[in-house]
Amino acid sequence: MYKTKPTIVLGFHACTESTARKLISDSGGFTPSGNSYDWLGHGMYFWENSWYRAVQFAHDRAITSPAVVGAVLHLGYCLDFTDSESLSYLSSSYSALKDTLEIFGKPLPINKPGSGLSSDDLLLRDLDCAVINFLHSQRERENRKRFDSVRGVFWEGNDIYPGAGFKEKNHIQICIRNPNCIKGFFHPREVDTAYDVV
Repeated sequence: MYKTKPTIVLGFHACTESTARKLISDSGGFTPSGNSYDWLGHGMYFWENSWYRAVQFAHDRAITSPAVVGAVLHLGYCLDFTDSESLSYLSSSYSALKDTLEIFGKPLPINKPGSGLSSDDLLLRDLDCAVINFLHSQRERENRKRFDSVRGVFWEGNDIYPGAGFKEKNHIQICIRNPNCIKGFFHPREVDTAYDVV
């Protein structure tokens, strides 16, 4: 009953310049990510209210001709991992996936750090992706309401100072599954330094 998010949020998506032009002109449309390691399952990814983190991501990925587009998002019926009930769905989905794979003699996927990185961050999240996608497919099989979006908080990167509880790349990520949640794309503006930022 309380899964529908009533607010509009801004999201930022790192991509190539040509993709940014297509999104903003509405000629490219919605292209969901379908990687096995996607952190929040399959869908289109946005950094919630963080243009800066999207720019960092484009730089870290060495995207050729990088760009960041803004999007106005309505999360709709949201699988929100800042909510304990959504986390309980995830726990149940893990158990069901594990049992299903055991029946077929297949191993569970695993989360692992990215290759060649000094960080312990789990950047390749095959297990999380499989569990979340399994949750969505279970709901579809049971004719239950589909989630429009998935939202998660991630603590990523190095400690920002010794003993800190904060990491240098903490962020909230949004995965849009229903393209109708995207109300529009835009070019982020530069700050007009003659005025206060509001």
